[in-house]
Amino acid sequence: MSTTIETHVGSPRRRVDGRLKVTGAARYAGEVAAPGLLHGYVVSGMIAKGRITAIDTAAAEAVPGVVKIFTHANRPNVPGGDADYQDMVAPPGQPFRPLFNDRILYSGQPVALVVAEDFGTARHAASLVNVRIEAEPHETDLDRLRESAYVPPEKREGIAPPPEPRGNADAAFAASPMRVQNEYRIASEHHNPMEPHASTVIWEGGGRITVHDKIQGVKNSHDYITAVFGLPPDDVRVISPFVGGAFGIGLRPQYQLFLAVMAALDLERSVRVELTREQMFTFGYRPGTINAVAVGANPDGKLQAIRHAAVAGTSSFEEYQEVVVNWSGLLYHCDNIALNYRIARLDTYTPADMRAPGAPLGVFAIESAIDELSYALKIDPLELRLNNYADTDENAGKPFSSRELRAACRQGAERFGWSKRQPEPRSMRAGRELVGWGMATGIWEAMMMPHSARATLTADGKLELACATADIGTGTYTILTQIAADSLGLRMEDVTTRLGDTSLPEAPVEGGSWTAASAGSAVHLACEKLRQTLFQHARGMNASPLANASFEHVQFRDGRIDLRTAPSEGVSIVDVLRAAGLDRIEEQETAAPNAETKAKFSQYTHSAVFAEVRVDEQLGVVRVTRIVDAVAAGKIINPKTARSQIIGGVVFGLGMALHEESMLDHKLGRFMNRNLAEYHVPANADVPEIDVIFVDEHDDKANPLGVKGLGEIGIVGTAAAIANAIFHATGKRVRSLPITIDKLIE
Repeated sequence: MSTTIETHVGSPRRRVDGRLKVTGAARYAGEVAAPGLLHGYVVSGMIAKGRITAIDTAAAEAVPGVVKIFTHANRPNVPGGDADYQDMVAPPGQPFRPLFNDRILYSGQPVALVVAEDFGTARHAASLVNVRIEAEPHETDLDRLRESAYVPPEKREGIAPPPEPRGNADAAFAASPMRVQNEYRIASEHHNPMEPHASTVIWEGGGRITVHDKIQGVKNSHDYITAVFGLPPDDVRVISPFVGGAFGIGLRPQYQLFLAVMAALDLERSVRVELTREQMFTFGYRPGTINAVAVGANPDGKLQAIRHAAVAGTSSFEEYQEVVVNWSGLLYHCDNIALNYRIARLDTYTPADMRAPGAPLGVFAIESAIDELSYALKIDPLELRLNNYADTDENAGKPFSSRELRAACRQGAERFGWSKRQPEPRSMRAGRELVGWGMATGIWEAMMMPHSARATLTADGKLELACATADIGTGTYTILTQIAADSLGLRMEDVTTRLGDTSLPEAPVEGGSWTAASAGSAVHLACEKLRQTLFQHARGMNASPLANASFEHVQFRDGRIDLRTAPSEGVSIVDVLRAAGLDRIEEQETAAPNAETKAKFSQYTHSAVFAEVRVDEQLGVVRVTRIVDAVAAGKIINPKTARSQIIGGVVFGLGMALHEESMLDHKLGRFMNRNLAEYHVPANADVPEIDVIFVDEHDDKANPLGVKGLGEIGIVGTAAAIANAIFHATGKRVRSLPITIDKLIE
């Protein structure tokens, strides 16, 4: 008699790749071994704008073990044109082309690559390369270029521009009895994943290469390589099964990939190029952003007008864009809204998508302004938000596919104890510390992208899943295994999942919190097709107890196909394959968003974040002591990994609120704190217990599984909740992030 296994989806499960990672068996891009592997070390420029007048490599070339030094003067001819450098997620403009010419476009730009027999030799020789540069005037100060900021004429694909104004926001604001109008700023931030960017290019001979790249989408690197270097697609394989954190910086191929491939093709040898921590500050970052927000309301708190205008930096060669202001038209019901987003060209590298790109910036601004309004009106901040609740997407004029934000607010407030809050600032105290309670709401898109997946069942009853999508640490291996195991009634131990390889069924980059919905749906469809095929073979077996059954009358469990009404009557999956004379059954399917549903409904995740802070009244030191984050995100596949994702996002938001700031010296045009000693991220002592609530939410429109992504929603709203709590504690409103001691005691 078989023992029924419990359902995997919806249950907390350990990561199936956990043992590989904690034992060091998981191999990352910079760890792959190859016979005769050469090592490249990048020489970085030190000025923000100018022209290289000379590069003296003689001393470096004389170092024993140096194989070759590449510069713009001797770079091999690369057939790809400017457009070929545009990757899958590139913004409009002219992509950066490493070692292309003598022009310097930003500080930290790679100006040479030293290739040697070992890393230490390459690093030493790189220190001997003498680069002479003629500097030109540069500008990296967003404030100085604010007036010259412009609305980008060419929109970035997938980035919605601000919607058309509705009503008359200027007139409604002027007529509002209660008005709040301020400026809210967020500093630039760098991603700083634990794994630095690296590319190991294995020379296979005959022009064929296998590339191990730190990337959030192997197809993006593959297509970039083949386009830039003019290689046949079948001659390039890109592998990235494990990514040691990325947070958006791994969406685009970074310059070490170009340099490693260039050197390998030229030398016809395997080459690795790995960046240093300092060099991780020489490409993308979350752009510094200035938000001007005006909110008008009646004395009862009903919103009459919202104006939100943002200015953000981009590079001199690409027009980076993200969604910053649109959230202000989504979160609240208001008849008069005007939203504007502009960018300014700086002599820096192009910014990059960073966890929930744009949303934490714009939501910090609007949720701070709403909080300020609540104090001006003497209305509870939570009550004010609920009184202006938007039941529909007023930007698009469509209903939400689901929106359990009210429930998130209610459950989060109850868990936090919000009803015990003393409304007046500086009214709560614990010894010498002021205690503050603040809250904010969050929102992020619930997206789905086309993904393909293959499910292969072998004669021993084992299942292999294959999809080219990435797992950047979110638990994708685990949740796909859970989905497939449930679909075919198998133990998770009987399912193997392969990811991050261009030889597998195609998938786009892993980003935007769409992977669970997209890859998960593809796996679900492939397994469903496999179930149908198995069932047909089972019906055709001699004396099959399922011969007269319909598909709806059977269930897959414990490695068997049984009648629902008579579980003892059925056949094992192994016997089905044996009887059919098959050593395997393989099915592949593609999942894509439903265009009709997408046209009718808006799909978002929502959250309500409650934060408690304690502020030393004399020293201005802020401690975050409690956070409750209530999240409405459809079906939760694995509560354990899901909670981990929300906690990670909340810690990101805490860093944004109190710690993280990429400091530009505008005189030099250079980020100065290019290390983890001076670029502060939250340490263990900075992070309190984070209580995560998953609000029950059914969504049968978002995707076949009813799931919504979780990677981004955790950060959205967190910084605003902490900033609002600091005001409640101190009575001082700080409108620029991060909130450092100097801003509280000045």
